[in-house]
Amino acid sequence: MLFVAGLVLSGVTAFPLLTEVRLLNRLPLPGFLADWLGRVQAALESADPLLFYGTDWLAFAHLVIGLAFIGPLRDPKRNIWVVQWAMLCCVAIIPLALIAGPIRGIPFWWQLIDCSFGVLGIIPLWIVHRHIKSLPETP
Repeated sequence: MLFVAGLVLSGVTAFPLLTEVRLLNRLPLPGFLADWLGRVQAALESADPLLFYGTDWLAFAHLVIGLAFIGPLRDPKRNIWVVQWAMLCCVAIIPLALIAGPIRGIPFWWQLIDCSFGVLGIIPLWIVHRHIKSLPETP
């Protein structure tokens, strides 16, 4: 459920990006972070609304992926593949962040934050995977 909650939270927070960045920029932040968020805010404010439609679909995808975990909740043994798939996705975050990050001009420290979602996301999935493997077979 922790992993699903993370998916839902990241999905829901992808809808109001500009509002969130404006709120964050009101906080006293370290210089490098304030500079980065200022750059993000300027980019969002100058973006065509079509970009936000794309992030709406990104948010929707997070919510739909969360729904996939209904299967392992209902029948863990039969739907262990969902957990395994999610673990592979967590691993895939790292090369994506490290390849796309430099291409898009994302600072390395932010790429590491993006990688942390894969590293931290795989932990509860691994625990769930071990638990499912330990369950007795059902007839």
